[in-house]
Amino acid sequence: MKKIGIIGGGQLGKMMILDGKRLDTWFSILDPTEHCPAHSIADFHIVADFDDVDAILRLAEGVDVVTYEFEHISVKALQLLEERGHKVYPSSETLLHIQNKLVQKQWLAKHGIPVPEFLPIESLEDIYEAESRFTYPMILKTCTGGYDGKGNAVIAGHEDAKRAYEALGAGKLPLMVEECIDFEKEVSILICGSENGEMSVFPVAENVHKNSILDETTVPAKISEASRQEAMEVAKACLQAFQACGMLCIELFVTREGHILVNELAPRPHNSGHYTIEGCYTSQYEQHVRAILGMPLGNPGLIRPTVMKNLIGDKNGTADLQGLEEAYRFPNAKIHIYGKETVKVGRKMGHITATGENIEEALAEARGAHDALWFR
Repeated sequence: MKKIGIIGGGQLGKMMILDGKRLDTWFSILDPTEHCPAHSIADFHIVADFDDVDAILRLAEGVDVVTYEFEHISVKALQLLEERGHKVYPSSETLLHIQNKLVQKQWLAKHGIPVPEFLPIESLEDIYEAESRFTYPMILKTCTGGYDGKGNAVIAGHEDAKRAYEALGAGKLPLMVEECIDFEKEVSILICGSENGEMSVFPVAENVHKNSILDETTVPAKISEASRQEAMEVAKACLQAFQACGMLCIELFVTREGHILVNELAPRPHNSGHYTIEGCYTSQYEQHVRAILGMPLGNPGLIRPTVMKNLIGDKNGTADLQGLEEAYRFPNAKIHIYGKETVKVGRKMGHITATGENIEEALAEARGAHDALWFR
């Protein structure tokens, strides 16, 4: 029996375990929350902070390979594991070049991968100097720690720079500024590299965000064949540039001219890849497990058009879900509830996936089920 250790016990870890269990894989997780989503199905749970190096070492000592479900963890801890002979996928080197968004963009540009223009920011004066290079609006970002729109601020004009700078810590955190892309669509693509050198690319997914949080993913993306091919080639270039083993998600902009620019990367399964559980022959979670165990990769192809819609908290309180029976009156809808004990505004609590003969049919099913669910 193979044993996998996961740093993180959220919904991504939970779904990884659900697929991995079909392969009779044993899972240990490390997460500071006792009743995190993956707790109920993990074989062993180390309750410890993500920066607890001793706990991470204990996790590694009991498994064949260590992976992680989010990237805001210690690169030095992963390097220590590798120095002691433990397998870590994606590697510390991969995470080193992805974790910091400025370093990530610099690495992408170095490898000739198309990205929006960007500059490091160390002071308010740096933002003012960026005016000569970028037109407004510009996007100010923290280089580490941001997700779901957190750590981002739009600078609408010269007079707005100070507000944005202060909103993101006034230099207490490393910052960068990017040109604001007038994009046609936001899409993402999942690609997987295995320990034995295989590569597998999933279909291009089209994403719609609300309040900077992913709301809906539709697959296949409604883009031109030329854009689709370009996205596939960019994904392969990214996998090679970062030498990633396991799942890599690349978030992309499709410009008005149909070209592809890389927005951000995540070295793990991703929210926009939830659709693969019902929509593809092999899910992103099974593919990740296969990859890090050195097994042959599965078919990533789409079975039929698929929609994923997130269930996002709109209140703060106990996670008392209502409407499940009504939601299941939509027969093609599959409902995934993560098992978080509390609901918060903007928190991802679950998702709905639906397949159909076409995107419109799948959208109607997913939205219908979604509208029936609420937290009391």
